[in-house]
Amino acid sequence: MTDTATLDLRPQAMVVARLAAGIPDDRLADPTPCPGYTLGGLLSHVAHLAVAFRDAGRKHLGPTTDTAPDPAAVPALPDDWREELPRVLTEMAEAWTDPAAWTGMTRAGGVDLPGGIAGAVAADELVIHGWDLARTVGRAYVPDGAALSAAHAFLLAAAEDESRGGGIFGAVVPVPDDASLLDRAVGLSGRDPGWTPPTTTPTSP
Repeated sequence: MTDTATLDLRPQAMVVARLAAGIPDDRLADPTPCPGYTLGGLLSHVAHLAVAFRDAGRKHLGPTTDTAPDPAAVPALPDDWREELPRVLTEMAEAWTDPAAWTGMTRAGGVDLPGGIAGAVAADELVIHGWDLARTVGRAYVPDGAALSAAHAFLLAAAEDESRGGGIFGAVVPVPDDASLLDRAVGLSGRDPGWTPPTTTPTSP
């Protein structure tokens, strides 16, 4: 994606919000495919990244856009997260409906980058963390197709960057040539598409 491309993040934000709404309270301590995060920690991370990318889209730069994610320092999940998370996800997606969000420069995670790239990162965050949530609690996951394509393109470019080592991505996990686009994106993010929870607790569909 370039800094002149646009993408409607609202469908994928809704997918993530619906997944989060169905997570039982007694699963919040479960491990996830996202290294270093419990399920509750991941939900907190998603809420904070939604605020960060909302403000990045609005070009409201400051503390929310200047701080890099750190699994060891993620704030505790607030008691009102079931109301707060869908609200900030909606605000994030709405911010990127403004074509101006996709032009010029902005900042996210303490990194200055073109608006179009920041939008692609936002799509990647929503798609991959949506997969993390769904896989942790054993739910079906069908991401928005446009967001998935944008996330895959971003991750593929990142995988070809020789300076990738460490940071927010782990080593690419190889997948079969005929793997789905989602599995290819998950592998590029450094996750194993075949990941399953160490212990499985049945949940309602």
